[in-house]
Amino acid sequence: MGGNNNRAILVFLGIGIVAGFLASLIVGGGGLITYLISGVIGSFVGGYLFTALRIELGIRNDLVRQIVTSTVGAILVVLLARLIA
Repeated sequence: MGGNNNRAILVFLGIGIVAGFLASLIVGGGGLITYLISGVIGSFVGGYLFTALRIELGIRNDLVRQIVTSTVGAILVVLLARLIA
């Protein structure tokens, strides 16, 4: 039972790293920890935004859809952080 939770957390963190990396390719930035933080926060932001605005990507693959949503959220997080800093 605990193995499934650990696997879900690892998949979530993996999606966060990929999303953070893709966001850094678009808006700049670097570092594994930065990728992870921006990607994980971006997944929450992207998920909330897409749900609130009722945006449907039309992507059938769940993993790809989560990566795209997280990447959009990570881009917004990085841009907002740069505006504040």
